[in-house]
Amino acid sequence: MHWPMELLPLPLYAELGAHPLSGLLWTLLLLFLWYCYRVGSDPPAPGRAHPGKHKSSSRCSVTRASSCARAECGATSKVDTSDRGTPCISMETGEEEEQGRGYLTPVLSNALFPAQATASGRKLYAALQEYAKRYSWAGMGRIHKGLRDQAKLNDWSSIQKPHLFYLPDVPSIPFFPRDAHRHDIEVLEANYPIILEEFQTVYQRGIDPKLGWTGLGPKGQAVFSLYSAGVCIAENCRSCPCTYRTLLCLRTFISSNSLGAAGFWLLGPGATLGGVYGPTNTRLRCHLGVQTPPQCELVVGGEPQCWSQGHCLLVDDSFLHTVSHNGVPEDGPRVIFSVDLWHPNVAAAERQALDYIFCPEQ
Repeated sequence: MHWPMELLPLPLYAELGAHPLSGLLWTLLLLFLWYCYRVGSDPPAPGRAHPGKHKSSSRCSVTRASSCARAECGATSKVDTSDRGTPCISMETGEEEEQGRGYLTPVLSNALFPAQATASGRKLYAALQEYAKRYSWAGMGRIHKGLRDQAKLNDWSSIQKPHLFYLPDVPSIPFFPRDAHRHDIEVLEANYPIILEEFQTVYQRGIDPKLGWTGLGPKGQAVFSLYSAGVCIAENCRSCPCTYRTLLCLRTFISSNSLGAAGFWLLGPGATLGGVYGPTNTRLRCHLGVQTPPQCELVVGGEPQCWSQGHCLLVDDSFLHTVSHNGVPEDGPRVIFSVDLWHPNVAAAERQALDYIFCPEQ
């Protein structure tokens, strides 16, 4: 039987005279809006949590998502084993969080500070909490962990043992290559002639505490500081203006906290300074050789090195180190210009926090 076209029911888009593709798109849009409405309005099934709130174990991996959600992830996050499609993201092990050693501890569990911590350690931790309230806990995981573990570190027998603050997971070697701070080293070495000239001017005036010298020892030890514990010594800087301006040109000079210092260090013939650790592993000491007689030696972490006049050494003084000058009196003192630079593996956020925590007391 033949039906005329005018008797057949036409779709809405045909009646409106619209293009068939346009009508199809409108239909799909309405279906999508209806689906979104249903998904948003339906309550979650009992015993199921949002996938973004799952607590994961570091032993799980994305490639084993189904077995991880069924076994290991179920043990740590108390999630229904039916969530087999949720990948497990490795962030922090359950054991570390329970023992308060994880990097995310300050954010996730608010673990208490160790009871055996010293008074200075508690003071530093209080400063970290104050900094986090004012700014953020973001990026503070290593600092938090270091402050918590400092009391344990002081009891260890190790070749590297900073006595004030140890930042964990910082790559450390006794002597660093020049590339770690190439810019600052090149600036210091380029200005060596004027630094030497200004030192000789200060040295010829005499070594006297009234003239800005400190740390005087029985065998020619003396220090002429431009910065001491993060504080600029204005009178000494006026005596060495070009050297002071050179310090301001350095990109990584620690000038805003008590971990940083800069100045001329003298050691007389026959003197030995040994068996000491630096305060922290967050810095590197840059030694510019100003006057380097023969038979002068620096041993850091069991590795010996000698200074060279006009050249720099990058030293991690948190390692056990000794300094000796075995020359004769005619050789004169060994003189270096020492500058504290940030360790290259300390992040910018951590540097800002350490400036706040170790703010110099003026």
